[in-house]
Amino acid sequence: MPPRHSPGVLRLATSLFATLTAAQHDYSQYVNPFIGSEGPFEGLAFGGGDIFVGGALPFGVAKVGIDTYEDNVTYSVINGGYTPNGHVTGISMMHESGTGGAPKYGLVPQMPLTTVDEPVNILDNRTYWQDRVGNDTTRVGYYATQLENGVGVELSASRHAGIMQYQFPAGEKHVLVDASHYLPSEGGGNAVQAYVGGSIQLEPNGKTYTGHTSVGGGWNEGAPITVFFCGEFEEAPDQAKTFSGRLTDPIQRYHTWSNGPVPEPQFSQNGSSEVSGPLNDRVGALFTWSNSSAATVKSRVGISFISSEKACAFKNDEIPSWNLNDTVTKAVEEWNRDVFSKIQVPTGDAQNRTNLVLLYSSLYFMHLMPSDRTGENPLWQSGEPSWDDFYTLWDIFRCTVSLYHLIQPSYYQGMVRSLIDIWRWEGFMPDGRSGNYNGLVQGGSNADNVLADAYVKGLPGINWTAAYQAMLKDAEVQPYNTFSFTDFTASVKEGRGALYDWVPLGYVSSDRSTRPISRTVEYALNDFALAQVARGEAPDDVEKYMNRSANWQNIWSHNITHKNFTGFLAPRLSNGMFNLTDYNPALCGDCEWSSISYEGVPFEYSFTIPHDMETLIDFMGGPDEFERRLDYIHMPNTSEQNLGANGAAISTIMNIGNEPDFATPYEYNYINKQYKSVEHARALANQYFHDANYGVPGNSDAGALNSWLIWQMLGLYPVVTQPVYLIQSPWFEDINMTINGNATLRIMANGLDNQESYYVQSVKVNGENWDKNWLEHTDIMVNGGTIEFELGSEMTRWENGDVPPSPGHVEKQQIS
Repeated sequence: MPPRHSPGVLRLATSLFATLTAAQHDYSQYVNPFIGSEGPFEGLAFGGGDIFVGGALPFGVAKVGIDTYEDNVTYSVINGGYTPNGHVTGISMMHESGTGGAPKYGLVPQMPLTTVDEPVNILDNRTYWQDRVGNDTTRVGYYATQLENGVGVELSASRHAGIMQYQFPAGEKHVLVDASHYLPSEGGGNAVQAYVGGSIQLEPNGKTYTGHTSVGGGWNEGAPITVFFCGEFEEAPDQAKTFSGRLTDPIQRYHTWSNGPVPEPQFSQNGSSEVSGPLNDRVGALFTWSNSSAATVKSRVGISFISSEKACAFKNDEIPSWNLNDTVTKAVEEWNRDVFSKIQVPTGDAQNRTNLVLLYSSLYFMHLMPSDRTGENPLWQSGEPSWDDFYTLWDIFRCTVSLYHLIQPSYYQGMVRSLIDIWRWEGFMPDGRSGNYNGLVQGGSNADNVLADAYVKGLPGINWTAAYQAMLKDAEVQPYNTFSFTDFTASVKEGRGALYDWVPLGYVSSDRSTRPISRTVEYALNDFALAQVARGEAPDDVEKYMNRSANWQNIWSHNITHKNFTGFLAPRLSNGMFNLTDYNPALCGDCEWSSISYEGVPFEYSFTIPHDMETLIDFMGGPDEFERRLDYIHMPNTSEQNLGANGAAISTIMNIGNEPDFATPYEYNYINKQYKSVEHARALANQYFHDANYGVPGNSDAGALNSWLIWQMLGLYPVVTQPVYLIQSPWFEDINMTINGNATLRIMANGLDNQESYYVQSVKVNGENWDKNWLEHTDIMVNGGTIEFELGSEMTRWENGDVPPSPGHVEKQQIS
């Protein structure tokens, strides 16, 4: 079957969009929700964005879309549920978007079937899953597909509910609700999800059903999460019956029917409810309409983490109409009002359409996660906002949260307050959190970076005393060892698992700890984050954490040479000796949990010291050698490491598909050669970001890659934990941004031609000539302002002011 995409979907002129007033521009027409749905292998999601495709609102809890299964397990990636050619196993209410590793969610499903006769066994989705025919269709708030059994599926979503519409062919009409359904990890392993119990109850006429499902595991190795549901059909079925069946999935420490075949379901003869009981029985219901009934079956489903009653209220309040287009219209209105209109650019130039699609699609994907679950926290009551699906801060701290700070300050305030509240009630802030459970920690305690970035930019409404206490917990308290199969050496749930090295040694050792190079670099930035907040909250702590922020210098080997470059981060043993036997800084094994560095080679991590670029440049041999090394990592065929899906089709050491490299192409600004930053960053954007199914270079990581592209298009780049933005080159002649709630930032580009005339010749900020290639937050991001670019085709060294600051500069006495 060909990959499913609809090239014309962005140009659909439906009555839906006619409801928008003439004064309100419909930016949703420029969103292509398929960008990232495919990787470099046609028809497979492997190496692509791992995105969610379906109905959702900004930061919504419900993300309604199909779940699929792929036959080729080696290249199987079903993290967002959607894959181009996978078998459809259900339409479910909860998904992540853009994530790697093992899948999470795929909970509270329905599945339309045209037969339940043999060989169909409703406890075995291999017997009823469906391929798709024709092209899938999607746009903001809407998804449609055609199943091979002839059923047409359309869906949309509100914040906590979804509406599904099934167009059946002549014949039988069934809808299966299987409470035990979830997205599997096709390759197995310790991070598989596991169903541990559920229930379902039918109203007397079978028109409404309620219940719950409890599922644990997934990528973050989470505790079971319980989701309550409330479903309703527009027309009562002619028959509705519940069923149960023995659980056969192998689960550690839970009862299963070991090594038995998939059983047949046991249908209730007279009862209208099923509960799993102590054997974790699978439960569900089958709804059937007669051949003579209407061909269209409509359903609304609400979900809640508190109760089925709340799920019913969400269903009724958020989706009061049975007209699916009413829900789509409201979704489009909200996306336009609360997201797309925050960054307005000229839309009349037809030649600019690709850039419009890239901009507004990127805004769309960076607003799918995390999830705003305020009022839906089942674990404690505190009156604070509740957010989940930080999947993960390791991905979004670098440039995504800085964009939230500007264009979504209210939402962002809720995120930050929620992080602090999680520390208050559970002991640690998360790095990753999903399903109301902290985990996994890929590197440092990167909530610290998020808080520091918000602090130095003056985010209001935060209890900074509590925030600093939460950061101190990360910096000083060793979390208990989770003994995870992912990493036996330390906690992967929260905090900094290698503090046993970091505090006494001043680095993470290579003989006692995993990921020693990447964690040393990240812990250093975490401690700089503490120093930033301590300046106002605990001045006596500043010197301590500034000194610790320089600990990355302790693993810098000044003598090691590779590819004619001298000086690299290198593994250091706990006895203080460098372990350089067969060491190659351009390799990292499999670059995973037990490797020397995580999702990047030491060569890459040697550039990731944003708080002290001054020392880094000196260690690399000065500005000229620093420039030569930066040039080298952008050269094709320099990569020596196979990164698999994390670097598909990338041959340079510089890997824009992985977050550690996000800021690297902009580092020419630190030697006042901004034109080279523009040259390389724009080349990366043009090469790897496209209006196509294979449109992002790897997992979008909860919109992290998308936010990188947005900053590129704005002509700015934030330096995390600092109130500093590096000046680049915008992609639009006029950008009108609503920032800080109600202020306006205007970015104008004279002489712009995106093909050849995009190098900066001069800059004015608020009407004044500007001689620096960077800005401070207070210059334009608080009360608004203007940035005016003069662009041309000449690579000009236009700046002659101070280079961007290195506020973490510390001349550290080297450990011998």
